[in-house]
Amino acid sequence: MDTIFAQATAMGRAGVSVVRISGPLAHEVSAKMVGSLPEHRSTALRMVKGRDGGFIDQALVLCFEGPHSFTGEDVVELHLHGSIAIMRRVLSELGSYAGVRLAEPGEFTRRALENSRLDLVQVEGLADLIEAETEAQRKQALRVLSGDLGSKVEVWRTALIRAAALLEATIDFADEDVPVDVSGEVRELLRDVDADLKREIEGTKAAERIRTGFEVAIVGAPNVGKSTLLNRLAGREAAITSSIAGTTRDVIEVRMDLGGLPVTLLDTAGIRESTDEIETLGVELALKRAADADLRVFLLDEGEKPPFTPLAGDIELTSKADLSGDPFPAVSGKTGAGVDQLLEKIEGQLADLATGAGLATHARHATAMETARSGLQAAQRILDGGPDHYDIAAAELRLGIHALEALVGRIDAENLLDEIFASFCLGK
Repeated sequence: MDTIFAQATAMGRAGVSVVRISGPLAHEVSAKMVGSLPEHRSTALRMVKGRDGGFIDQALVLCFEGPHSFTGEDVVELHLHGSIAIMRRVLSELGSYAGVRLAEPGEFTRRALENSRLDLVQVEGLADLIEAETEAQRKQALRVLSGDLGSKVEVWRTALIRAAALLEATIDFADEDVPVDVSGEVRELLRDVDADLKREIEGTKAAERIRTGFEVAIVGAPNVGKSTLLNRLAGREAAITSSIAGTTRDVIEVRMDLGGLPVTLLDTAGIRESTDEIETLGVELALKRAADADLRVFLLDEGEKPPFTPLAGDIELTSKADLSGDPFPAVSGKTGAGVDQLLEKIEGQLADLATGAGLATHARHATAMETARSGLQAAQRILDGGPDHYDIAAAELRLGIHALEALVGRIDAENLLDEIFASFCLGK
């Protein structure tokens, strides 16, 4: 396997920039550039020199010996001054050695997976952690990266293997003096795993929303003040406001951090009947995005009814509180009246939705768990047919075990890796 290297910090000027080197030649090549290496997991200040003996920079050198490193290989990190010229020269020097090449995106993490330092779910957690923008996203990504979901999967997998083994033992020794009725223990194992899988699947939607962001749609008739309210919530002129009804044709999105949760506010076209083809398309899009949103905020004139039936948790507001002087739930995007109370209300509603978040954060996690659950439920039904059908029940359990192993990347992971690692930067 080649030795790989890359800049592990962002490109451009910085106080400190880090170059990471991993692979069988990492220690040998690094020693040629910095002289003697510090001991495992130790640091030392060294002069970095080129192959011509010229001085390049002074660096803090950190050394790891495989398998006790992030990648499971020998690893060296050079903490250099964050000069663009220094980074170019160091990377050029490293690339000049035989058997050493620039890493591909995500290749350090891919090697960690291949060397069993991380499972596939942890890899996705690491990617989510790098992308995290809010406190809730950070906490959730760390839970996944810590291996909590992988540990749960191993408990489920062990229980299903035990259940399958009991059934297969009954088949193998049916004619011998061994206990035949194992259905009680098998049913208990399957019942416990099924309940756990059900809870985790139910929490996937909320967990995925924390990862990707909640959507809140502002809905109402034309010229009711939706764009003005959006601008007030965003703290900037994100949408064009006008006294002319029907100004907003497309959906305008504003992303914000609300109580640690990632939220995208949607300013939709005013909902009304129209003979204007473009406005009609805008209304259709508004209705679709509002239906798909996690929460709808209806902005209405005094005495007006919502354009469609609100769902549980949706918020109804009266517009133009600056003219009426009414308290919340009347609001004014122009003066800000009632806006703080509205933000608190939205935050509370979304926090309730986030409460049920589980450890599974991606749609593929839910799909794998649903497949596993289908297998064990099929096995539960087949058990009712008695010992003559235990071989079929055991086969269904094997399918469930296969799905759980695919979830953490033990098998069938190769087709997912290119897609997952495409989002990683070079130094990760």
